[in-house]
Amino acid sequence: MKFHKIFVFLLAFSLVIGTKVSLFAQEEMTMEEWQKQIDEYTAKRDQLNGQISDINKEIDALKKTSADKDAAITKAEEEMYASVGSTKAGVADWRAKFEALEKDCKGKKVTKEEADKRYAELDKSKIKCLPEFWNRWNDLRKCIDGLVPPPPAGYTVVKGDCLYKIAGKKETYGNVKLWPAIWEANKAGVISAPPRVPKTIKNPHWIYPGQMLKIPALTDAQKKEAMDKANKYKYHKLRKKEKTEAKDDKMKKDDKTKKDDKKKVDDKKKVDDKKKVDDKKKVDDKKKVDDKKK
Repeated sequence: MKFHKIFVFLLAFSLVIGTKVSLFAQEEMTMEEWQKQIDEYTAKRDQLNGQISDINKEIDALKKTSADKDAAITKAEEEMYASVGSTKAGVADWRAKFEALEKDCKGKKVTKEEADKRYAELDKSKIKCLPEFWNRWNDLRKCIDGLVPPPPAGYTVVKGDCLYKIAGKKETYGNVKLWPAIWEANKAGVISAPPRVPKTIKNPHWIYPGQMLKIPALTDAQKKEAMDKANKYKYHKLRKKEKTEAKDDKMKKDDKTKKDDKKKVDDKKKVDDKKKVDDKKKVDDKKKVDDKKK
């Protein structure tokens, strides 16, 4: 502002000088008048130089004040960063990662799984507690929770599969304890199944090759619910028991099949024996008839 005043003053001064010079060119001045005018201009110059000197002093004082305040701010920042166990460079690095995740989340350019992983890494630092980040940090958590992953395409069962194993696959949930969620989704009906293969899963231990199962997308609450069910459901023990029962059923079925096969053989033998007897009787009867004719 003071520089502006000086500029205006100098401009006015130059105009006065120009005017005087112009007048001086138009009319002759006596030596006394000329000297008087020179003295006036010299006094004004000295006055302006004095004002400039005062302004320079004010500028130097302001620079010192500014430097002192900058130093105080730097010290306060260092103390603040130290309170969260970091430095200015460390906070800058954390800020860059945070803002990148914030941008990806808002633009839905990241999966929930990847966002959770990056969030967990940033969460290890206390930097999130700084006033600059705290509210945005809480908003970021809400944003990530709102990222519902798209449901994967149906999973086709192959020989040796079980719901426990399918839930643990990376392309589904990566967590074996989430198998109840798959069961619940397919109880009433799978996506598709080959001919003569069940279209529903009434028992979680019995799934069949060729069935295409629904793999539902799960929220955190649904994951917790599925894990609670898995913990209550003694999956392995029941599966072992059902395998034993299935083995017993198979043995019984095999025994029955063997008995049925033996019965069929016996029945066929009886039929064959009876036929032989009947055939022999027919031959004997024919012989008797022939003998009588003779």
